[in-house]
Amino acid sequence: MTDANAVIRIKPHHYIHVLDNNTNVTRVEVGPLTFTRQDHEKVVAGPEPMIMIPLRHYCTIANPIVRNAEGALVLNEFGEVKLRHGDEEIRFAQEPFPLYPGEKLTGKVTALQIVPQLKALRLHALRDFTDGKSTKVAGDEWLFEGPATYIPRIEVRIEEEVKATIIAPNQALKLRANKALLDRNGATRKAGEEWLIRQVGAYLPGVDEKVIDTINAYILTDKKALHLKAVKTFTDERGKLRKAGEEWLVTSNDSETHIPDVYETVVGEVNITTLTNRQYCVVMDPIGTDGKPQLGQKELRKGELSFFLRPGESLEGNRIQSIYILNEQEALLLRAKETFDDGKEKHLAGDRWMIYGPCDYVPPVQVEVVEKRDSIPLDDNEGIYIRDIKSGKITTISGRSYMLKPNEELWSMELPKTVEEVLAKETNDPEFSDNRDKTRVVTYRAPHNSAVQIYDYKEKKSRVVFGPDLVMLGPDERFTVLSLSGEKPKRPHMIKAIALYLGPDFMTDVVIVETSDHAKLSLKLSYNWQFIVDKTQTEEAAKIFQVPDFVGDSCKAIASRVRGAVASVPFDDFHKRSAEIIRHAVFGFDENGAPKENFAFNANNLIITNIDIQSVEPVDQRTRDSLQKSVQLAIEITTKSQEAAARHEAEKLEQGARGRLERQKINDEAAAELAKKDLLELQAQSAAVESTGQATAEAQATAEAQSISAQANVEQAKLRAQATKIRAESELLLVKQKREAELAYKKQIDELELNRQRELSTIEAKKFKQLVESIGQETIKSIAQAGPEMQAKLLKGLGLSSVMITDGSSPINLFNTANGLLGGAPKAK
Repeated sequence: MTDANAVIRIKPHHYIHVLDNNTNVTRVEVGPLTFTRQDHEKVVAGPEPMIMIPLRHYCTIANPIVRNAEGALVLNEFGEVKLRHGDEEIRFAQEPFPLYPGEKLTGKVTALQIVPQLKALRLHALRDFTDGKSTKVAGDEWLFEGPATYIPRIEVRIEEEVKATIIAPNQALKLRANKALLDRNGATRKAGEEWLIRQVGAYLPGVDEKVIDTINAYILTDKKALHLKAVKTFTDERGKLRKAGEEWLVTSNDSETHIPDVYETVVGEVNITTLTNRQYCVVMDPIGTDGKPQLGQKELRKGELSFFLRPGESLEGNRIQSIYILNEQEALLLRAKETFDDGKEKHLAGDRWMIYGPCDYVPPVQVEVVEKRDSIPLDDNEGIYIRDIKSGKITTISGRSYMLKPNEELWSMELPKTVEEVLAKETNDPEFSDNRDKTRVVTYRAPHNSAVQIYDYKEKKSRVVFGPDLVMLGPDERFTVLSLSGEKPKRPHMIKAIALYLGPDFMTDVVIVETSDHAKLSLKLSYNWQFIVDKTQTEEAAKIFQVPDFVGDSCKAIASRVRGAVASVPFDDFHKRSAEIIRHAVFGFDENGAPKENFAFNANNLIITNIDIQSVEPVDQRTRDSLQKSVQLAIEITTKSQEAAARHEAEKLEQGARGRLERQKINDEAAAELAKKDLLELQAQSAAVESTGQATAEAQATAEAQSISAQANVEQAKLRAQATKIRAESELLLVKQKREAELAYKKQIDELELNRQRELSTIEAKKFKQLVESIGQETIKSIAQAGPEMQAKLLKGLGLSSVMITDGSSPINLFNTANGLLGGAPKAK
C-alpha cells in the first residue's frame, strides 16, 4: 500500500529538512520539487517558506552556517553543513534562502534603521573588530551620526538614540566631560570638566559629553545689572582673571546680554538706583578707585544721579532720603557722630546744634539728624513744658511762638490717676488720658462760684483760684483732689472733685433717731449750705480746704445734734413738733434765748442756713402699722363724706337731664309726622313721573335700536365686499409672486447644474490628460501587455505549450482562455 505522505510537493521558495536514518545526516530539499521520501528517510521540518529579505531590511541568524572564501558551504567528514554554534550572523537583502539544520531566525525581518539629521546612535562594541577604517576594542563607544542608514553588526550594540540640542540666540549649552576627551572645537577636556557651547544652532553632544542644562542669557538694560560671583579662579569671557570668591557687576555697558559661565554664580539682579535733584543717599562700604570695598567708610551721593550698587555696597537704612526743605518756622537738630569741620566751624563728636530755615539741607556723613523741629505757636491760654538737658531745669512757655533750642526738649507732665479720671469725667472724654498731649501745659477751667487749690511742691506753697478762671499748672504744681462723702445715708470717699463749689447748695442725709419712748425713726433731712469766704484774703481762701470732707463732717455733726434732741422727747410730741425740735437742736439759741438762723463751722467757714424734713418713717414695724391705721381711718372718713356729697349732686343733675330728655322726645315725634306726610306726597308724584318716563324711553330706545341695526347691516355688507375684494387681490398677487419666484429658482438651479456638469467634464478631461501624460505612453503599453506576457512566462516555466479543459456542454470563451489555463492543474507535459 502506497504511503500518502511519501510524496511531498515542495512549492517554489519553500524547503524541507530530511533526516537520513542510515547516515543520521539531515539535508535540505528546496522547491519547486516533488520529493518522494524513501523508507530510511524522515521529514523533520517543513515544508517551510524560505527567508525573504526585502531591500533595506535585515535579519539575524543564530548558529549560522560556515562558508569558504568562494561562498560555498563547508561540510564536515559526515557530509553535514558546519555551523558556528553560539554565534550570530546578520544577513541583508538577497535571494530567498532556507535555514539549514541548526540555524534559527532570531526575531523578525526588520527594516534598516534610518538615522535622521540632527540625531545619532550611541554604539557600544561588544568585542574587538575592524570595520575597514578603524579598529574597535570591546567596550568602546562612539556615535553614528545622521543623516544615514545604520548597517547593524553583531559586534555592536545600540545603546540609545541621541538627539541634537538646539541652541537658540541668547542661549548656551552646559556640558560635562565623562572622561578625558577632545571636543568638537579641538579643545582638550579633562574628566569632570564643564564648559559652555555658545554657538547658535544644533549641537550633537559627543559620546563622552553629558548635557547638564540649557542656560538662558540675562537681558541687561540701562536699568538692570547682573551681580556675579566666581566659584573658582578662572578667566572670564572678556579675558579678565577672576579669583575664587570675587564678586562683580555686569552692566549694559559691558554687554547687552550675559550668559553666566560654568564658574560664575548669579547672586541676583541689581536694579539701578536713581536720585532726583531733591534726593540723596549714603553708601556704606563704597568701592574705591582700586576696585576694593572701603570697609567702614561712607559716601554721600546727591541727585541728579543714577548708579548701580556694586557688590559689598549698601544704602544706609536701605532707603533713599529726601533733602530736608525747611521753611522759616522749621529747623533741624543735628548731632556730630565724629569730629569734623564743615567749613564754618569745627564740631566735636557729640556736639548738638541747629540749622534754621528757610533753606535746603543735606547732612554730611559725619552728621546725624536727631529730629526736625517746628516752631510751636501758643495762645495766651496754651503753654508747653520745656526741659534743659544740661541743667535739668523745667520751665513753662506760653502766649508766644517758640522754637526749641539745641539743649532743650519737650517735657511730659504726668498726672495722678485720680486727677486724670476727674478731668476725663468733667470733659466727657473716656480716653482723656490717652489723648492728652503731656507736653502741653495742663489747664483746668474752674466753674463759676468755685475754688481750686494748687500746691507747688518746689516752693512748698499752695494757691487758691476762684472761678470762673483758667488754671494753668506749672511743672512743679499739682491739683488738690477733694474726696467727699456721698449717697444717702452718707458714705465716705464717694465723690472725687478738683473744684470746690461755694454754694448756696443743699445736701440730703438719712438719720436714724430714737425717741424717749424707744420709737425708732428714719429721718430724711435736707440741709442748705454755703461757704462764706473773703476772696481777697489768702489765708481765708485756703481755710475752706482745711476740712478734706466737709460734707461727711458737717452731716455727722448735724446728725449728732438731731439724735440728742429727739432722744429727749416722746414719739407723740416729736410727731407734732418735729420741725421745731430739729431746727432748735441744730441751730441752737443765742444769749437772749432766741433761736439762731444758721449753724456755722468755723474750721472751714461752712454755714448751714436751713433744714428741711423730707420724710419721717418709723423703723419699728409695730409703730409703722399703728401710724398706718390711723392715717387710713382719717382717709376713709374724708373719702366717705366726699362720696355722699358727690352722690347728692349726681342725683340732682340726673333729674334735670331726664326732664329735658322727655320734652325733646315729644318735639322729635311731632317733627317726624310732618316729614312723613311730605314723603308720601313726593312718592306719589315720583311714581306718576316714573311710569310716563319709562314708556317714552322704551319707545325711543326701540326706534333708535332699529335704526342703528339697519345702518350696521349696511356698513357690514360694504365692509364684507371690500374684504372679499382685498382677499382675492392678495391671493392673486401671492400666487403670481410664488410662480415668479419658483421660475427664477428653477432657472438658477438649472444654470448651476449646467455649470457644475461643465466644470466636472473639464476636470475629468484634464485629469485623464494629466494622468496619461504622467504615466506615459510606454508605461500604459507595458501595463496592457503585462498580463498576457506574465501568463505566457508562467506557462513556459511550467513547460506547457497550451491547455484547455471543457466538458463540451458550454461554449468556449477564447478571450479568457489564458486565465483558464493558469487556474487549472496541469494534466500533461
